[in-house]
Amino acid sequence: MKSFFDADHPLLTAMAQAYTPENAVRLGKLALADGADALGFQVCRLRPEYLNKATVQRIFSTFPDVPIYATNYRTGSNEGKSDDELAEGIVQLAECGASLCDVMGDLFDRDPTDELTMNPAAIARQQALIARIHDRGAKVLMSSHTYHFRPAERVLEIARAQQARGADYVKIVTGADTMAEQIENLRITALLRETLRIPFLFLSCGECRLHRAIGIKLGCGMALCVHEHDELATPVQPLVTDLRAIADHL
Repeated sequence: MKSFFDADHPLLTAMAQAYTPENAVRLGKLALADGADALGFQVCRLRPEYLNKATVQRIFSTFPDVPIYATNYRTGSNEGKSDDELAEGIVQLAECGASLCDVMGDLFDRDPTDELTMNPAAIARQQALIARIHDRGAKVLMSSHTYHFRPAERVLEIARAQQARGADYVKIVTGADTMAEQIENLRITALLRETLRIPFLFLSCGECRLHRAIGIKLGCGMALCVHEHDELATPVQPLVTDLRAIADHL
């Protein structure tokens, strides 16, 4: 499996959210045809009967030469599961061939505000989980979804915390509802580039989302996009074709 750390340019990572493995594969193939560099699979969207090691491994193995980012969030078929169950599922993603596995920043101690626990016991468990994923040959992206604007100091605090826990990749999702917040998020991207020792993905939701389109020109190591905006796709993620044009011509 190819890595997210070998490329000499930011990767356009097309996210596939699907109820069935067949549709997940379909979305992956179409996204690559659109110009995507990597694929992301939000496996918790698979229906419960498909959320097993054999099926996930079959999906990933369809794309042996493509970097694969995989998440196992608390949504979809994972609703009601404990964080211990989610953690085992993340390890399984690495065993199935994912090259980059998402570990939520509040795993083992849920934080609905910034998705980042500061509980020492939970942090120790996250570090142990990261070590298990590394032992299986995969890298770890730690994610914190706030969905609301956060000042630079707070974003940097979250990023440094993720890095200190042993993550290989930082992911922070904030928001911007005004032009001032959007401009500040662009500045924060530059600060992250100057501050971190590892790659990062900084995204924003809200009314002002230019950042999602040009973040790869400011320091983000990847951008998240989709082949199409179907019922499961994240609406704020741009189309692969649009981001490809920006990456190639801006």
